[in-house]
Amino acid sequence: MATDKQALFKKIPAVDQLLIRPALEKALESHPKGLVLKAIHQVLDEIRTEIQEGRIAETGDELETEPVSWRVLETLEEISMPSLRNVINATGVVVHTNLGRSILPERVIDKFRSIAGGYSNLEFDLGKGKRGSRYVHVEGILRELSSAEAAMVVNNNAAAVLIALETLAKGREVVVSRGQLVEIGGSFRIPDVMRKSGAKMVEVGTTNKTHLKDYEEVIGPQTSLLLKVHTSNFQVVGFTEEVPLSELVKLGERHGIPVMEDLGSGCLVDFSSYGLVREPTVQEALAQGADLVTFSGDKLLGGPQAGIILGRKDLVEAIRRNPLSRALRIDKLTLLALEETLRLYRDHRIAMKEIPTLKMICQSYDAMKKKAQRLYRLLSDSKNDNFSIEMIDGASKVGGGALPLQELKSRLLCLIPKRLSSHQMEAWLRAYSPPVITRLEKDRVMLDVRTIQEKEFKVVTRAIKDLAIAEPLEARR
Repeated sequence: MATDKQALFKKIPAVDQLLIRPALEKALESHPKGLVLKAIHQVLDEIRTEIQEGRIAETGDELETEPVSWRVLETLEEISMPSLRNVINATGVVVHTNLGRSILPERVIDKFRSIAGGYSNLEFDLGKGKRGSRYVHVEGILRELSSAEAAMVVNNNAAAVLIALETLAKGREVVVSRGQLVEIGGSFRIPDVMRKSGAKMVEVGTTNKTHLKDYEEVIGPQTSLLLKVHTSNFQVVGFTEEVPLSELVKLGERHGIPVMEDLGSGCLVDFSSYGLVREPTVQEALAQGADLVTFSGDKLLGGPQAGIILGRKDLVEAIRRNPLSRALRIDKLTLLALEETLRLYRDHRIAMKEIPTLKMICQSYDAMKKKAQRLYRLLSDSKNDNFSIEMIDGASKVGGGALPLQELKSRLLCLIPKRLSSHQMEAWLRAYSPPVITRLEKDRVMLDVRTIQEKEFKVVTRAIKDLAIAEPLEARR
């Protein structure tokens, strides 16, 4: 057996032999030599392992230069592929955290080329001809839309909460309800953020009930802030009670203590007017007297990842002067995307039409039926022994830690296993180019049309037709 393995090891083509193969010579025209060599060495290492483990036949036909060179080309294609790639979201989760959250509006994307490909007035005051502030590009529009005295932006909402607490409450006490000590994703929790800020957390009330007197009883000389955290990613129902923001504001005014509300996935439109669960808006929080409001730019707002801070001018200015603001600042492309998204909110009808997140969340069931029917018709002529296709009713989710109880009635394409299992089909579609990300329910593959964009229909159709003729062994990849 050892002799047989030695004979197979000797048959492995040399690197120089592979480099002169026509297929790899052609690959060198479009790929750096170092990358081609990396692919060759990776394949040769894999082959040695396969021989050692007895996974290569005694004849060793797969060790000929031709099959090895084609294997190198496959590996070269894999390692040349960018890590961050476009995928098709067929899960029905609109603000999908793992898939990049909100899709940016088309007019934002149109603006990227000129700003990203050239210089800009990022921190240059064109009127005065000297250095300016990057925040002016969004502060005016944020104040206009929210009626806040001042605004600034950092790179995400956790950062917004962190810098606000570090500025206003470092070494002092912040009072917060136990029922609002949320986990904000990625196992990061409000208490963790508060500890990093240097603030001392004072918990009041219980998980399900907190009263105004609970706050009053703990206020003392070291109390610097009353914090309200909107539970945007879960809801406690039943025997519950929390202190309304307006009452907390009055309490703060009596004691001269500012009140801050972390809205999480803050929104600028009232979703209840579109038949959805009511979510507190940014404007309402400020109108009720909150001294500071923080929220995300890439959730219900439908823009890029950002943490937005609105409120009293003196407090926002203090936060702006904090040295942390430089470490947490956003770049020019995020500022561009946020400004252009916010400009759409000047007319809510345009915002609902052009901001993909808002449009997908508020699309009607009838619109989903028509959309599903169009996709189904594109697939009607495909011959298929691997699975059958049905249209069924289902429910989409808002996602992104927003509107947790809201189900959006939708229409789904359902792939029912025949020769291929549901897990084989899901994995095959996920390995497609571009990947089609689906969801599995009751041993079936579901494609929710709510989150599939019209421009993606041709790709989804091609993927499903290719899956229909895939061999079962191939589908195991």
